Order: sequence, then structure tokens, then C-alpha cells
Amino acid sequence: MSSIYNNKDGQVQKKSTNIGDFITAIGTPREALWDEKLWSYDIKIDYPMAIAWTEYTFYVGDKMSHCGVNVFELININGTWVISSITDTRRSLGCQSKSLSEVNDLIDGWHGAAAAADEDTFFGSMTTDGIYIGTDISERWTVSEMRVWAQKYFDREVPWTFEANNRNITFNSEENMGWFDETLDTWMGACRGSGVVVKTNNGWKIKQYHLSIAVPNDKVDSYLKLIDKPRIKRGE
Repeated sequence: MSSIYNNKDGQVQKKSTNIGDFITAIGTPREALWDEKLWSYDIKIDYPMAIAWTEYTFYVGDKMSHCGVNVFELININGTWVISSITDTRRSLGCQSKSLSEVNDLIDGWHGAAAAADEDTFFGSMTTDGIYIGTDISERWTVSEMRVWAQKYFDREVPWTFEANNRNITFNSEENMGWFDETLDTWMGACRGSGVVVKTNNGWKIKQYHLSIAVPNDKVDSYLKLIDKPRIKRGE
């Protein structure tokens, strides 16, 4: 086992670890849990050899320690894959956070609950004082108000289907609050959603969500005619 990292002078270093020492390290009880989150897998196979490239972030308790990539080399011996070596990189910049994964899962699950008519999961993904702002100028609902309005839709097999194709998430320094924006494919065409998430005792919840229809700039004049609103010249 080997680790590649930059020392305090910025020089690349490689440190080898004995497997026995590694087992002792991870097997020793500690007050703060060691937790390595794997974000992706890229596996290449040329029988009987394989390489697995996995991005990770390592936590000590709730605090991020470092991140990087694990490279596993595997060999197939008599039909069984075994690890022959592991090399990892270690850095503290550009790390994917556990919160990012959790919030992505929350929002994806929230949209999925709407598509599956899962009313409890949909509204349970929001805070009790959450706000939903829809595309109509009149649509600013509390969770309880939206639940009443949306009941007729959740009584159907599929209330609505929003599929996110891009999402940006930003957190505060404590990672207990975040804000996001996303582009969506919907029955209304291209839409943009934006919102605020907060970390509660029951995990991440959506505190506010704002859905808007994306009108291309070159279609604005046609849009204004459609809603019977005259165009106001710049400066008027």
C-alpha cells in the first residue's frame, strides 16, 4: 500500500504502508469514526488483471480530513479477484463533500417522489415551515398550503415529472445550510429551479424551492404578446 502527497514544501512524496499496520490502524476503536466515502468507480479489465479508480473523501467524525483517488490493482486467481496493491493520492483542496452527495440525493429523491405520487416522501423532504414558489405569480405556498393544492395531483398515478440535467450546490462554511440552482426538463419545457436546504436533526431538508419557466431571450417579445403585456423600452 502506498500514498502519494505533497509535503509542506510542495514536494511530491510517496509513503508505503505495511498491510499489518493498516489493519491495526483501521481496527483500533476511536472516539471519532473514520469514514471514507467513495464517489465514483472506473474499472478497466484485461483478464486476469483489473484496475479500479475510485474518487474518495475521508472523514474523521464529521470533519473532512482529506480526499483523493484510490487506485486498486487486482488479479484474478482461480476465478477469484484479489487486491494485489493499493495506491492513493491525498490532498485537501477540491474535495467533494459528504453534504454534496446527501443534498443531491435529497433533491433527486424529492423529484422522484413527485413522479411516483409518493406524497409523504415529497412533503417530508421539506421543512415544516418550508416555502414552494411556483411558476404562476400567485403561487407562493407554505408546505401545508401546497399539500392541499397538490392533493388532486398526488391522487393521480404520476403527479408531475421533473428531470434535473444540471445542478449547482453551494454551502456555508459550517455545511449546515446550502443553496442550489438546477435546470429541469418538464412538461412545460425547460425550467429552472432554485432553493435553500438546511441540515436538521433528521438530515437535510428543503426550506425553499422556486420554480421558473426559462424563456429564451429571443422569444421574450412573443412571450409578452402571449400574456398581453406591452414591452417597456429601456429607461422607461
